[in-house]
Formats: sequence, C-alpha cells, structure tokens
Amino acid sequence: MRGLVGALAFLLLVPLVAVFATAAPAEAATLTRVTGFGANPTNLGMYLYVPDNVAPKPALLVLVHYCSGSASAIFNGNGHDYATAADRYGYLVVVPEATRDGHCFDVSTKAGLTRDGGSDSTGIMAMVAWTRQHYNVDPGRIVVSGFSSGAMMTNVLAAEYPDVFSAGAAFSGVPAGCFATTDGSLWNSQCAGGNVIKTAQQWADQAHAMYPGYSGGYPRMQLWHGDQDTTLAYPNYGEEIKQWTALRGLGQTPSATDHPQSSWTRNRYGGTGTQAPVEGITIAGTGHTLPQAGMLAYAISFLGLDAGGSTATGAPVRSVAAGRCLDVPGQSTTQGTRLQVWDCHGGANQTWTATAAGELTVYSGGSLRCLDAEGAGTAPGTAAIIWACHGGANQKWRIGSDGTITGTQSGLCLELAGATGNGTAVRLGTCTHATTQQWTRN
Repeated sequence: MRGLVGALAFLLLVPLVAVFATAAPAEAATLTRVTGFGANPTNLGMYLYVPDNVAPKPALLVLVHYCSGSASAIFNGNGHDYATAADRYGYLVVVPEATRDGHCFDVSTKAGLTRDGGSDSTGIMAMVAWTRQHYNVDPGRIVVSGFSSGAMMTNVLAAEYPDVFSAGAAFSGVPAGCFATTDGSLWNSQCAGGNVIKTAQQWADQAHAMYPGYSGGYPRMQLWHGDQDTTLAYPNYGEEIKQWTALRGLGQTPSATDHPQSSWTRNRYGGTGTQAPVEGITIAGTGHTLPQAGMLAYAISFLGLDAGGSTATGAPVRSVAAGRCLDVPGQSTTQGTRLQVWDCHGGANQTWTATAAGELTVYSGGSLRCLDAEGAGTAPGTAAIIWACHGGANQKWRIGSDGTITGTQSGLCLELAGATGNGTAVRLGTCTHATTQQWTRN
C-alpha cells in the first residue's frame, strides 16, 4: 500500500486618488492555518484565505489539492488564479491539506464515501461549518474545486453534500464512487485505468447511496479532462458526464458545443449559458497536466465566484490630454491586443475596474482581462495590452494623486504615444507628469 500511494503521489504531481481608491494591493492577506475547527478524524490541516476586502456576503470556495500536494502548493501554484480572483471579488477560500503518507485524499473507503462517515470528507465539512460560523458566507454560493485527487474529492463532496454545495469544478477526476475499494487501499487501478464503465443511472445510484434518503437537487458540475490522460484515464471523463447529467435529470446529448480555445471542446448539458447544469471540457493532446493557463477564469465564472460580491465598480478611464477613453480595439478579448484611446461611448471595452489586488480589469467571467505591460517589459515604449489575469507584477498598477497610472514592476507611466486622436496607441513611458500621462475615471 505504501508503495502504491508513493507511486500515485509521483504520478499526480502537477506541476485620481478618490476615484481609484480600491486599487491598493492586498498585501496583508495570507493563507492562514486554522486549528480546532471541529471534527477531524483523519487529521487534515485547515488553511483559510480571507482577502483584505471581503464582500459583505462572500462566496466560499473549497480548493482541494492533488496527491503529494499541500495547501500552500496549490494556493500559490496552479491554483493561484483562484487566489487573485478572491482579492478581486472578495470571496473566501478554504484549503484542506492531507497529512497521510502520499498526501492523497480518501475517495476510496466506505467511511470516505459516506456522508458524515468519519474520513476526509467529514473533516472538510467541519472546515466549511467553522468558516460559516465566523464569516457571513452566502449559503447559496458555497462551491468546491480540485485537481486530480482533489478533483475526485470534488465529485465526492458534491455527491455527499448536495445540500451544501451549489457547484463544483473538477480538473482530471473520476466519478464519485469510482475509486471505491474494500481493502482499505486508497488506490483503484481499474478506475484509474478507465475500466469502470456503468450506465448513467448506475452512476447516479452510486452517488445517491452516499447520502441515503436525500431527494433534493444536486450541484452544477464543470468537468475538465485531457484526452491523453493515462494517470486517471480519459474514459473517466465520459463516466463523470454520465453521472452528473443523470443526477441533474438530463440526457446525454449536449445542448451546445463550442471551442473556447482551439484545442478545447466544450459541451453544455441542460442549458447554453455560462452556468449550465453540467459542462464538460475536453483538452486535445493533453495529459494529466490540468489546469493550464486561462482555465481557472472559466471555472471562476461557472462557479459564480465573479458575481454578487465584487469589491470594485467599472467605469471609463479618460485621457486628460485627449478627452478620449482607454479602449480595447474592436471589443476584442484576444490576449495581446494593444490598447488605444477612442471617443468615449461607455461600452464594455471601455469599462475598467480597479481591483483590491492592484489590477485594472476589463470584461468579466471567462473573458476577464487585465491591463498588462506587453512581454513584462520595463523599458519606455512598452505597449499596454490586455491579457488573462494572472497576478503578475506586470499587471499591477499604482494610481497617483495627479492621475498617473504607474506600473508596479517598471515604474513607468501609462501614456499616449505622441498624439491625441482616435486610435492613438497607449504605452509605458518615463514619468513626466504631462497631461498625456494623466487619466480620470468618470
């Protein structure tokens, strides 16, 4: 058993002052250990992130790490977009940490697959209860997401506690109950290999057995998988779709299919919007390496973490010299699009939000983009562009009392490129406090 868990751990490693008053970076908030939070039969660690600017009624995200992982590894690593979005939208993040050999979560034993059964899921729900007791959490926006072992736990928690969680996002997981064993082992090679195949109703029945007698609804579920995954083999994705469409009373035919990126195929079931009842995304040519850049923005939108709690309000950013607004040409959402000034019209491509994390963002949901110094450049003349928000220093800005917008990384000021007419490019330049470097928000 010890060797199998060690092998699994190795395999699952993944790799204007007044008008901009909300723009100060949230440097004080940190991931903090909480002890004495309640029932904890498997000695899990509890870590909590509370952003500096908590929404009045914040959402709560439970973020579950992969095998061999830790709370800090997922929070500061491939789950970091969840952290920066927490600064932006004011929600709380609970990060459980497995402490057993291999640092995998129990999604296999009878105790682990039973509501209040006395294993990892019991400890995680005690963390949720503690957080709800100490903060004014919105009970309708308690959600869960995880990667690999954490994705398996995401499915389990959503099946065991459908009355608590409103949505889940699982990256490279298996259906709830698929990893069940009878010998105390946490490893199920048949499931891992994609060899456990059931009907949709059989998968639904397995989830129902985790919370006997429950007759209410089940959470919305977003499922991600690489089609070259051999660690938790790709057939598990189809089995997850069967389970969650059945739990939601849906058929197997998608309501909509599209390709948000060239290698992604997204199927939505039971609806065509951002928060469809079930959403599945297959990544072509990709193995057990999820999430990848840009994916968590879609998960944040699906989970509803970007709504009902933003700590800032969007408005145009107007050049003092030109009298025109900071503008994304053609309302493009393409990463790398260079910014310009244009006659102010109040469109979404001219509406900028100063966040508590020190960003300036445009658009929302899966299209959310940050004002970015192209190529992380620090030389005068570096173009101002939009890019997916990642929390990097080249996406952080300081707002001066004279209306200047200064890059935290470069120390350069946002300015017009030598003219004031429509289409004039916006770039970074040595700060001179000229009117071409001054901006208002109105």
